[in-house]
Amino acid sequence: CSLLQICHGSHSLCCCHTHKSSMHPPFKSLHVSMGTSSRHGRGSLLKVPLMFGFLYLFVCSLDVLSSAFQLAGGKVAGDIFKDNAILSNPVAGLVVGILVTVLVQSSSTSTSIIVSMVASGLLDVSSAIPITMGSNIGTSVTNTIVALMQAGDRDDFKRAFAGATVHDCFNWLSVLVLLPLEVASGYLHRVTKIAVATLNIRSGQDAPSLLKVITEPFTCLIIQLDKSVITGIAMGDESLSNRSLIKVWCELPAQQVSSLPASLLPRGRSHGVESHHLFVDSSLPDLAIGLMLLAGSLVVLCTCLIMLVKLLNSVLKGQAAKAIQKVINTDLPFPFGWVTGYFAILVGAAMTFVMQSSSVFTSAITPLIGLGVISIERAYPLTLGSNIGTTTTAILDALASPGDKLASAFQIALCHFFFNISGILLWYPLPCTRLPIHMAKELGECTAKYRWFAVLYLIVCFLLLPSLVFGISMAGWEVLVGVGTPFLGLLTCVAMVNVLQRRKPSHLPKWLQTWDLLPSWLHSLQPMDRLITQATLCCVNRCSGNLDEPSEASPQIKIRADLDISVLPYLEELALSPVPSPRLGPLPLQSATRL
Repeated sequence: CSLLQICHGSHSLCCCHTHKSSMHPPFKSLHVSMGTSSRHGRGSLLKVPLMFGFLYLFVCSLDVLSSAFQLAGGKVAGDIFKDNAILSNPVAGLVVGILVTVLVQSSSTSTSIIVSMVASGLLDVSSAIPITMGSNIGTSVTNTIVALMQAGDRDDFKRAFAGATVHDCFNWLSVLVLLPLEVASGYLHRVTKIAVATLNIRSGQDAPSLLKVITEPFTCLIIQLDKSVITGIAMGDESLSNRSLIKVWCELPAQQVSSLPASLLPRGRSHGVESHHLFVDSSLPDLAIGLMLLAGSLVVLCTCLIMLVKLLNSVLKGQAAKAIQKVINTDLPFPFGWVTGYFAILVGAAMTFVMQSSSVFTSAITPLIGLGVISIERAYPLTLGSNIGTTTTAILDALASPGDKLASAFQIALCHFFFNISGILLWYPLPCTRLPIHMAKELGECTAKYRWFAVLYLIVCFLLLPSLVFGISMAGWEVLVGVGTPFLGLLTCVAMVNVLQRRKPSHLPKWLQTWDLLPSWLHSLQPMDRLITQATLCCVNRCSGNLDEPSEASPQIKIRADLDISVLPYLEELALSPVPSPRLGPLPLQSATRL
């Protein structure tokens, strides 16, 4: 019986094997394809929760990054706000708004401080308006930092950097037009005063933020900050100068405190309970903890962003990617095509209102712009809507002000709102006025060619240029006008000549049709790129050892190191824009390097 069972089992196995091996080829391929598609489907289902997990950690890392910047520079920001003599100068106030928002990495925090100072009478509305404009510029630095994480691929980096800097270009252009208009006529001050007088405003409470409800359970385990310390320092409370920003206890209503046992209440605090987070008992200074959190949050931010890009690349491919791109970037059918951009503005405003952070929203769409899922033409109205949505934070803070100071606080919050609305009216309705898109594309092309330009852009636009303007403005109006007017005039002339050189070169004199009459370092980044490339190669050679010793590098790297340094930028340009030859076709970089 056992022999029969064994023979029968082997016969069945052989029959099954013979059946599979003798299966008709089309059915066999169908069987294999069904198995592959099922495995692919299971893999795609696993990628979706992974994407949401990395997105959650990405948003949490942005929150911790903001806390790290506040620990490192929050008190400095409060000291800057404290000097009312400086803030009375509009240009200095603009620069203060930029620098403070860059230091705390949150326009919501800086505008809340401004609203609190106006509500307490320490700052008048007219002096607070330029600071609010500056905070609008400073908040765009976060998504520009996020764009740097896609520097590995030139095309992705070009799109991501252009999508991030379109926010910067819009804010800078709006300030260049609206700040002189405000100084000359008081436009925003008058409009918001009429609006406050017309509306019947009543005190209210802050609306809950959906994003914080989701992220706070995790971020509160890492760090908790007492942001009232920065506001108190800005208002001139000297007793808070030596107080740490790290929260060791949190306020609770009296009803909740009465229900708690006395053992849970800290000494000397009748309305509070002890906070529980990673640094609650740390003896380290705020600066050291801030730098530790800054390094850790940047590592998590980069890791999550790289994984998100890889997952999106694997999920959004083929027909799915084309369908998503078509849905996001396609306009509504005629005659409602012009409504599409305004609908995108509403979507960006609604998403930012829910998140209560324009930095988080613009940073979240930056990788999608880099992958080409969202075009820069569609990202522009989404960013404009995000600018409007972030003003709700200041409006909600103003509504929670005391009754006698409610009107002034609500007025400065409305100034932030009307500033963004005025900028949209300037730079969006007509296609010819959408200059930020063209400027951002030029910056993207430049960073694709010279990747170090992105870091230089961040340092110059958000640190060096504001500091230089701040120092000149402190010398007085005469010096500022004497230096600024010729500079702006020269900048305008150069921009006009560049436009004519591209579109109508025949309208210019022959000597002005190109910039070859100037030294190369005045009209090209090639000399700087040559210096940076040379310095990089020197560092690589020093790290790899003595040049006289034989190196283990690949032959291509050796040949590249032995070439004259002036040839390398030309070869990189040749790889970026190959020139077709009638016989040989485009010449790749590898072939040129071998020659």
